[in-house]
Parts: sequence; structure tokens; C-alpha cells
Amino acid sequence: MKGRLSWICHGPTRANREGRFPGDEPLEAKALERIQLPSGLATVDRAWTSPALRARQTAAACGLDVREELSFRECDYGRWQGRPITELHESDPEALTQWMLDFDAAPHGGEPLSAVLARVGDWMKTHIGDGGHTVVVTHATIIRAAILHVLQAPPAAFWTIDIEPLGIVEMTSDGRRWQLRFPNAAR
Repeated sequence: MKGRLSWICHGPTRANREGRFPGDEPLEAKALERIQLPSGLATVDRAWTSPALRARQTAAACGLDVREELSFRECDYGRWQGRPITELHESDPEALTQWMLDFDAAPHGGEPLSAVLARVGDWMKTHIGDGGHTVVVTHATIIRAAILHVLQAPPAAFWTIDIEPLGIVEMTSDGRRWQLRFPNAAR
């Protein structure tokens, strides 16, 4: 049994553009006009989305019939929600540094990144035997966590992965392990 898992990062939002910790904001209007499901993702057996508005809007714009999955929700940034990262660099650099270096820390009063890594890893373990093609529309944070899970990389590697809005990451499973997949764009 072979399964394919395509992760799609939601489209661009104002928070992306302004470097803010996100809330439940909508996609930018221009994003809705240009979103379409890539032809390589035409055959989908099941699709999930984060409950966040921006992920649901992206899935709808792609024409996907999705179910919401709490495992794919964005990290809860607590008091930092809506705040620019640059502002935190100036007003509370110790807390920001602590959060980035200690994955169990939650100085913002929200969710530690270790909890995000655990919930994504748990979902991937549960669905490793799924056959067919699964598509997940979610957040860069969740996709980074999935990549770390596949590579069995240390948490610090989280900060070395850049997922752009509407970026796609492909994975496959043989029922025993997940693998990153880099499809040939020339096909």
C-alpha cells in the first residue's frame, strides 16, 4: 500500500505580509483571485484543512471537499497573536529568544512549539497506512513540523525551513515510514 500526502500552505494574508503572529484572519483579496489546484493534485482521495479561515478559504478556492482537522490548527500564540515579530524583538527580546530556543517554552501564554510538533507527529503516525492521495491545507508551522517528523530532525531545524504561502510539500508512505518527495516539475 502506498500513500501520497500533499501539504498545501494557505494563501497569503496581511499577517504574512506584515510579519505578524497570525490570528484567524482571511486571505488577502488578491490571493483568492489567483489560487487554483495544481494539475498534479487533480486526483484527491481525501482532504483535510485547518479550522482557520485562511486555510478553509484556500481549500475552497482549490475546489477541495475538505474536513476540518484540529491537529492542523495553527500554533496558539497567546498574547503575541496579531503582534509584529519586530515589535517583540524590541519590547521583549528575552521572551522571543526563549520561545525560539526552548521548544517547551510558551512565554506568550499560548502553546509551546513542542506541543505542535507532537500533535502533527501523532497525526502522521496514525495515518501512515492511508493509501491513495491525501491533501492537507494548513499553516507553514504545521508543515515544518511534518517535515521534522519525516526527517527525524531535531527541533532546532524547525527554524531552517521556509514554507511560502501556497507552497506545496509532497510526502509518500509505504505504510511503515514517511518520505519527502520532490516531484519532477518538467512532467
